[in-house]
Amino acid sequence: MSTESKLRIVPQSPTLGARIEGLNLAEPLSGDTVAAIRQALLDHEVLFFEDQNLTPAQQRNFAARFGRLHVHPIRPSVPGLPEVLVLDNEPASETDNGKWRSDVTFIETPPMGSMLYAKEIPPLGGDTIWSSMRAAYNGLSQPFRNFLSTLEAEHDFTRSFPPNHTAANNMGKERYSWARREYPPVVHPVVRTHPETGRDGLFVNSGFTTRILDVSQTESEKLLELLNEHIQRPEYIVRWNWKPNSLAFWDNRVTQHYTLNDYLPHRRVMHRTTILGDRPFNASRRLRTLAAE
Repeated sequence: MSTESKLRIVPQSPTLGARIEGLNLAEPLSGDTVAAIRQALLDHEVLFFEDQNLTPAQQRNFAARFGRLHVHPIRPSVPGLPEVLVLDNEPASETDNGKWRSDVTFIETPPMGSMLYAKEIPPLGGDTIWSSMRAAYNGLSQPFRNFLSTLEAEHDFTRSFPPNHTAANNMGKERYSWARREYPPVVHPVVRTHPETGRDGLFVNSGFTTRILDVSQTESEKLLELLNEHIQRPEYIVRWNWKPNSLAFWDNRVTQHYTLNDYLPHRRVMHRTTILGDRPFNASRRLRTLAAE
């Protein structure tokens, strides 16, 4: 029986999320299997793989089948493997838990996807939930969707990594100063057209979006507050209860995620790999711009 025929897709909610069964990610995967996983990601937006015994190098190699990998400017990584971040959330550490976010939207080409692998899991708590930005966008009224599609927003590295952040302090002032110079604020559309499916979704997040352009500061704050609240509707969400050696792979272009900060004083250690994407665009806005020219 071929590897492809062993692959089984088990949806986890009507909106997003699927468990993938029948694969050993530590083994070399054929091009057809990688294509099947990519299609499942487009269809379900976040995928879950259980019982995967992966070394950091194997996780990196699996992620690299989907694109070029990002190296985070200040997050700690596995020694010798800068593409594999170590997210060690213990009582004394500063974490991003308890915040809705998309990964690394502070760069010109934000990630197409991220993979998170469970190394050490608390006995209770520490679940992650994902929200579909496609479903959240479709849940808005058509006039409001039209309005949002005309807007752009600023994303800033320092919103999640201010000078007093633990990761910034651990890397040292020189490295942090370099990161701030290397990653100035960038502008992305508020509504992003998915480059592979053509579907639109919201593309602002509380982790890195600082303001919406071409509206007043008060209007920007209220719009972001409304959208950040809207994406949390239960019907847009799937929740994952981590087990050791499980891996989640999500489409960062069309989801946000949130880690429940409910497991202290226990420890939670995860390895993350992040796959670079392309420059976000809004198809209707692009067409309007071309027509104006």
